[in-house]
Amino acid sequence: MNAQPVTAQPVAAQPAAGQCPVDHRALAAATAASSPAGHHGYSPFDMNDPFPAYAELREEEPVMFDERIGYYVVSRYADIKAVFDNWVVFSSENAQAPVRPRGAAATKIMADGGFTAYSGLSARVPPEHTRMRTIVQQEFSPRRYKALEPTIRENTARLLAQMLAHPDARGDFLKDVAVDIPTITILGLLGVGPEMVPTYKKWSDSRAAMTWGDLDDEEQIPHAHNLVDYWTECRRLVSAAHEAIDAGTAGTDLVADLVRAQLAGGEISDHEIASVCYSLLFAGHETTTTLISNTIRMLLSHPDEWQKLVDDPKRIAGAIDETLRYSPSIVGWRRKALVDTEIAGTPIPKGSNILLLMGAANRDPSVFEDPEVFDIDRANARTHLSFGFGIHYCLGNMLAKLQDKIVVEETIRAVPGLRIVDPEAIVFGDNLSFRAPTSVPVTWKANA
Repeated sequence: MNAQPVTAQPVAAQPAAGQCPVDHRALAAATAASSPAGHHGYSPFDMNDPFPAYAELREEEPVMFDERIGYYVVSRYADIKAVFDNWVVFSSENAQAPVRPRGAAATKIMADGGFTAYSGLSARVPPEHTRMRTIVQQEFSPRRYKALEPTIRENTARLLAQMLAHPDARGDFLKDVAVDIPTITILGLLGVGPEMVPTYKKWSDSRAAMTWGDLDDEEQIPHAHNLVDYWTECRRLVSAAHEAIDAGTAGTDLVADLVRAQLAGGEISDHEIASVCYSLLFAGHETTTTLISNTIRMLLSHPDEWQKLVDDPKRIAGAIDETLRYSPSIVGWRRKALVDTEIAGTPIPKGSNILLLMGAANRDPSVFEDPEVFDIDRANARTHLSFGFGIHYCLGNMLAKLQDKIVVEETIRAVPGLRIVDPEAIVFGDNLSFRAPTSVPVTWKANA
């Protein structure tokens, strides 16, 4: 099947796309035998090495309906970019919806706890999205990033020194460095102290599990309690900002600045500001932790590429873009068809859920030469789709890349001889969208 540009022309009516099944794994086993090559080897929640399956999908069935999850799975670059760019036909309203419906117990816990959180921006559509993004984007300024840089660098140097003090000259770059850097940064951006890092990380893990994971009803219960606490804290941050502004004691954190914008006439409600916090506290650190981990993991797994940076740190920006292309934090994102349409000649009925595999698009040979090669000097690496495309292009992309750049710079300075331990044994957590390593074991020569 040849990929064709996405069109929004009406097509013959089709049955609505199926809802997420209750048990993904059971249905996967039941349907694999009757599906072509077991859906070409694609397993929706297995993130350990999805790229061979992505290649088969691009070649054999670039738009595939996967009844195990109830989504049309799209894998070619041109098609995914076109869907991202057509918000009128392909809505983002399902981007934050639970992949697996919440069970009765979790639903009750969240309702009783007053959980009414909604997407900050990624699942909103114009004109609401336009109104909110205009206000929020003004606060994501180069001035704010520049003010954060010294603290990011200080925290990175401190965490690296702590890791390098391990007497056995072994560490886990993920846990020792990558988790805390973006978490402290985003909490500081929102006016929260670093002592809250473990609590926010717990809440963030629950959000990832509840939204993009494959939990049964019982497994959802502790995460539901965590999300209630998470949302309560987001509302508290907004209330505290109002009180501080009234008292004349407010700082210049993002929450206070959004409340000031509101008080100055900006059309953004307290609930919407709390929802922005809810999204940022997750997206602002979870994907950046993974980006940092993957950058170090990929560079150390390719020693020649790492040495290029040791010799010439000016190449770091290119290495980050190539990591985003080759091993992104997010490999799949969701859209919903608002009309009967088609993608690459495949009819897509109105109401269908669509999973866009950016991880597959980023290795599309029609766009990237030798796409399976990790090359930090790749000329067009920045054309990756890991931050999305169109009106929902990731608002925090510059902050994520800044933190990654600082971490790589400080690591090269502190321990240029850093080495990775058995990269082929690294495991990635189960998830529909996020491809995050569970550890990045490293070693170095003590006292070197």
